[in-house]
Amino acid sequence: MFFSFKYHLKNIFFVIFFILLGCQLQDPNKNHGILFLDNRSAKLIINESNKNDVIKLLGQPHVKTFDGDDTWIYIERTLSKGKYHKLGRHELKTNNTLILEFDKYGVLKSKDFFDKTNINEVKFSKKTTENNLRKRSFVENFLQSVKKKMYSGRK
Repeated sequence: MFFSFKYHLKNIFFVIFFILLGCQLQDPNKNHGILFLDNRSAKLIINESNKNDVIKLLGQPHVKTFDGDDTWIYIERTLSKGKYHKLGRHELKTNNTLILEFDKYGVLKSKDFFDKTNINEVKFSKKTTENNLRKRSFVENFLQSVKKKMYSGRK
């Protein structure tokens, strides 16, 4: 069994070429949410579509409001591997958010679509809520400070 390098060089070249070509055909993407949200949201018509149409087209929403089912939020996010100069860190390709509001009869009242260029225009509330369940009484605070002083000298 004699191995001729010149004879097999052509076959080895084609195998390496097809392996390298096959690895670069598809970008490695990580998807979260509903794919092609912008195309699907274009099919929703204000004052005609209802909640059942939305569920049939988009599925169950990611977020619903607490005080009723009047506002639904859908999210699409796609991450891709960065190029060589980014050392393989994830790069945000799409970041879309669809906010749907319904009236009391379940008919679509308004829809707002935000992509990654205009998502910063959304205004959020600066209010915070206090957690009354986590507050300690005076006795608990006193005992906690005594315990901390007692164990601080140990090593």
